[in-house]
Amino acid sequence: MNTPTGAVLVMGAGSIGCWLGGRLAAAGVPVHFVGRPRMLAALRQHGLTLTDQDGGQLLLPAGSLALHETVPAAAGTSAAPALVLLCVKSGATEAAARALAAALPAGTPVVSMQNGLSNVPLARQAAPGLCWLRGMVPYNVAELGPGRLHRGTAGVLAAEDHPALRAWQPVFQAAGLPIALHADLQPVQWGKLLLNLNNAVNALSGLPLRAQLLDRDLRRCTAALIEETVALLAGAGIRPARLSPLPPGWLPAVLRLPTPLFRRVAARMLRIDDKARSSMADDLAQGRPTEVDALQGEVLRLAQSLGRRAPVNERIAALVQAWPQRPQPYSGPALRQALGLRG
Repeated sequence: MNTPTGAVLVMGAGSIGCWLGGRLAAAGVPVHFVGRPRMLAALRQHGLTLTDQDGGQLLLPAGSLALHETVPAAAGTSAAPALVLLCVKSGATEAAARALAAALPAGTPVVSMQNGLSNVPLARQAAPGLCWLRGMVPYNVAELGPGRLHRGTAGVLAAEDHPALRAWQPVFQAAGLPIALHADLQPVQWGKLLLNLNNAVNALSGLPLRAQLLDRDLRRCTAALIEETVALLAGAGIRPARLSPLPPGWLPAVLRLPTPLFRRVAARMLRIDDKARSSMADDLAQGRPTEVDALQGEVLRLAQSLGRRAPVNERIAALVQAWPQRPQPYSGPALRQALGLRG
């Protein structure tokens, strides 16, 4: 397949970066992956295998992958990528932005496919010469083994509308990565963040995502996090987009239902295979820094801007940060107690 606009650079070849870049590469798009030594070593030895909840499987041999530990120098050359997908963890955004700016021509479009809402402002401040665009990945991608990535939930990519991205829409569609463009992505980002507030609950529980959602006590924890955030969003005049089968305002009540009723009401929400888990769970298991500041941290900053507090989100963020000192999963009742939630 001939792309209309050139090559793609994936900055951050982790689970999301390899999934997006791998799908594009399998469709014939020239893709360059920039990642950390651990992931690059796995890809060099095992290649890249992509599977999904629908039974799909793609195999990309190691020799077909363009792998780099640093951004290939392209400023002033014909080798400059036409599009960059920024997929690093939020804490690495500023360093990644500076590395891209040092290697790429001014004006190169870079789409942040990261969690949270603050990455593009941070990146733009660090590298104002690049064209920074907001994006959103709705689904869960888990690393099942070296070079083996699995999409365990469904959804459509989103990004802010921009001429640089319109030509790429059919390319992404052909690669099995449909992408919707929005004039204003903020409601979509907040809608995704509301769902991602469950990441901390999932990580602290030690359970696969579907099993965690079938535990009523753990769902009550997520309900409290979402309810607190929805109230803050209303106070700020922000209406989050609906990204699940249920409107955002209904989520807390539905999550609190008894499990047999929850199974029926939220059947579409439970269309998650048994391999799915949050990226934060992987981070805790492997001793890596988490993105709790890009999730709960956004809620706390919103509360501060309103002169208010978000105590439930504060408490769960503290539990995640304290995990290295207490690396033991929480049961549903234990987590509810730790969050100060009543029965």
